[in-house]
Amino acid sequence: MSEVTSKIQRYKCVIEYEGTHYFGWQKQANTSETIQTKIETALFNFSHQQIEIFGSGRTDAGVHALGKVAHFDFDHSHQDYEPFKILEAINAHLRDTRITVLAIEKAAPDFHARFDAKQRSYDYHILNRYARPTFNKNIITHVPYSLSLSKMQAAAEYLIGTHDLSSFRARHCQAKSPVKSIDTITITQNGDHIVFHISAKSFLHHQIRNMVGTLCHIGSNKWPVEKMSEIIAARDRRVAGPTAPPNGLFFKEIIY
Repeated sequence: MSEVTSKIQRYKCVIEYEGTHYFGWQKQANTSETIQTKIETALFNFSHQQIEIFGSGRTDAGVHALGKVAHFDFDHSHQDYEPFKILEAINAHLRDTRITVLAIEKAAPDFHARFDAKQRSYDYHILNRYARPTFNKNIITHVPYSLSLSKMQAAAEYLIGTHDLSSFRARHCQAKSPVKSIDTITITQNGDHIVFHISAKSFLHHQIRNMVGTLCHIGSNKWPVEKMSEIIAARDRRVAGPTAPPNGLFFKEIIY
């Protein structure tokens, strides 16, 4: 009997999800309610292959994604599928979740969703009004006190460039170095909706949420704009502002 020839194809996929009811991206031993686990289960249910999917980075519990990128290897030895058929099959098995695969395409065998990334960007959404949100409360952070857009924009300028960002680093962060380079930070306001847009090659654990919490302290006049310089120089998490809630944070896009 002739031996079946392995036909392994690597795929790149783009994913969106609402992270409210999930324990983050990464699979965990004590729960099946993670984004990675749900997608891997969907892949197995239609292909009967044990496939591991590799994301472009982790997102915490409650954090969302608009353009998360991941890759996986699919064995076509026994049955061949076009990329669109794989996309349809995965989404069919994800229909009862808040996860959708937006696109799938063939990738080079050495493509890596995480290590090949040149820039990642996140958006953080705030509803800045006294009244609590009636709609979309799981995908926006409510700040009931007034925030000064101009003061937050001025303070954000201190963060642009390369810095030791230990003051914005979670205690359990596994990054080898606290030094990161922030490419852009823009803060815009439309009525009572404020959006922080932050781009960099990579981030520390909780870095964006800690920076947003600090900027909100400055925007609420608890601290002067110049305090941001002192916070960066201190390299001490205890001197920065609080960690902003996860529900306002979106992984937006990634550039390769």
